[in-house]
Amino acid sequence: MAVKPPVELPVRWALSVRPDGAGKLAFAGELDAESTPVAWRILESELARIKVATFEVDVRQLVCDSAGLALLYYLSVGRMTPGASVSLTGLSPELQHLLRSFSTEDFQALQEHEPTCSPFVEDVGAATRSWLCDLRQQVEFIGEVTLGVLRSAFRPRRMRWKEVLRVFEVAGVNALPVVSLLTFLVGMVIAFESAQPLAQLGAQVFVANLLGLVMSRELGPVMAAIMLAGRSGSAFAAELGTMKVNEELNALQTMGLSPVQFLVVQRVVAGILLTPVLTIFAMYAGLLGGIPVLLGLGFPLRMVLHQVQSGLHFGDLAEGISKSIVFGAIVASVSCLRGLQTGEGPRAVGESTTRSVVTSILLIILADAIIASVTYTLRK
Repeated sequence: MAVKPPVELPVRWALSVRPDGAGKLAFAGELDAESTPVAWRILESELARIKVATFEVDVRQLVCDSAGLALLYYLSVGRMTPGASVSLTGLSPELQHLLRSFSTEDFQALQEHEPTCSPFVEDVGAATRSWLCDLRQQVEFIGEVTLGVLRSAFRPRRMRWKEVLRVFEVAGVNALPVVSLLTFLVGMVIAFESAQPLAQLGAQVFVANLLGLVMSRELGPVMAAIMLAGRSGSAFAAELGTMKVNEELNALQTMGLSPVQFLVVQRVVAGILLTPVLTIFAMYAGLLGGIPVLLGLGFPLRMVLHQVQSGLHFGDLAEGISKSIVFGAIVASVSCLRGLQTGEGPRAVGESTTRSVVTSILLIILADAIIASVTYTLRK
């Protein structure tokens, strides 16, 4: 009996079985990464229909790469012809050396790790368990950080103030140009977009009032916090994550030092102190961005400043600064937590950095919505 493969494959083979139970498979052509999977499936179906006692695989006229060698090894160990004595003939010494690097354990490990589709209920349960574990870690972390901050408040000598000043400079002072430029452009955009609809009501001068309220209550603290999360919060997570990957945090614990007290508390305190400073700069930069637009509309500078002064009150500024303190605590604590949660592997630090930025921005918007609803209720 002789069977030939489809003509479109670059490899050809002839399968023959004699009455005494001796079989022979003669290859010709080329076995590469593209033709090997097709030939593998066809040969499995063909050899499953025959029963042989001895089996010879002739590869004198075959050219193959590592994928083809995997198929030849699979044939030579009798995985396609169970119970038969298999011999491989015609293989060059170089390919014989490469063939010895294969093992049956490789095929078993590949089959054991084939991805399977898990049930939907199992996925939901795993996601819920992961979320609850993360929530528990967050609660424990918040309690530990709060305790560390209170200890440092009652005993200032426990605080590493040089580290606080370093973080304040790196994360706050160096971020002033970026925050100022961003909020300046945002203020200009708000002035342009609000000028046209207010002109239909004959109230273009109230663009200054709108700009002052929006920048002081909402966009000033929110934009400053988002910039802090993207620029400095990610740096906190990457720094602590790298320390954990390099086992520096384990070294601190071995020396009897708490990583939270030694590394996290300083960053949280610096975040709480520097966010109001960034927010104030963001407020003024947003107002400065809208003033050229109003001057271009024909309003004198004195009138613009008078409208801003009459529209803003101390409570508006206090609301924005209070939000910034909350946002600063959220960004610093979440970023440090994600850094401490860094796993193992080359992608762990990048994943922790991404999670810190996403979680920080989400919690900033959530906290802003809660504070806005509370303050709106109190104003009524």
